[in-house]
Amino acid sequence: MAEPVALTALVLDTAIGWPTALYARFGHPVGLFARIIDRCERRWNRPERPERERQLLGITTLCLLIGVAGGFALLVQIVILHLCGPSGWPLLSLLAFPALAQRSLFDHVRAVANTLAKGDLGEAQRAVGMIVGRDTETLDESGVARAAIESLAESFCDGIAAPLLWLLVLGLPGIWAYKAINTADSLIGHREERWRAFGWAAARADDILNLLPARIGGAVICVAAWGGWRTMIRDARKHASPNAGWTEAAMAGALDLRLAGPIAYDGASHHKPWIGDSRNTADARDIERALTIYIRACLLLWMIAGAAAWLL
Repeated sequence: MAEPVALTALVLDTAIGWPTALYARFGHPVGLFARIIDRCERRWNRPERPERERQLLGITTLCLLIGVAGGFALLVQIVILHLCGPSGWPLLSLLAFPALAQRSLFDHVRAVANTLAKGDLGEAQRAVGMIVGRDTETLDESGVARAAIESLAESFCDGIAAPLLWLLVLGLPGIWAYKAINTADSLIGHREERWRAFGWAAARADDILNLLPARIGGAVICVAAWGGWRTMIRDARKHASPNAGWTEAAMAGALDLRLAGPIAYDGASHHKPWIGDSRNTADARDIERALTIYIRACLLLWMIAGAAAWLL
């Protein structure tokens, strides 16, 4: 039986998350990735540079980031295994769990549900604004609830399923290299003129690394909800992302709810297709239902991680 590094990391993340005291004093490892990306972007992504040059510099930035995150994690893993041998697995779990987001995602989405249930729309808009990139000031109760559910579904992939997969496949360097690439995609992997060339490598790498986890994540949500398969298979490709639509469509089908649709970023409206074909009105009770499915889906991932530890 292999050491249960992944399963233990999941348990640690659920039990303690990333403690507020640690965050206040040291921040989070992802913050280091963000600073590297920001420094490279400000120095290299200048509009006067040719697009091809900015694309190459974006590739360089991504390689640097992977080298820092994956390379350092690989070195640490080698040292731990050299000094401790197989008994070093608890330490590897301790170093891996901050790259998971089960507890953080649950807490943030639950906060939206709680404020909506109290009838405090303004606070709910602020709470959901912490986990989505869209404009939230004009969202009504239904819009806030759907935004929270969409974020929960999409983040189930890149916050849990994908890092878990890469931890299982490549160990400590796998999970932290993935987290670095995913951070780069969220910061610079956009289609706007400023980012299109420089963030091209980050966006493509993130798409590739999420291909399998997104589809596994969608299937896990359907199993956890005892349904949603038809909507997932039919509507997953309606999403602009090749991956995010799988977990979002699975959740839409599971809740019998329409997600996505028209959206606003920085004051500009974007007409996105609906995912799902039922109602588009939602409230705090729908968020709670989504969180129940989310918990079941996370437990299924625990079972997968435990099986991997037993079989591999």
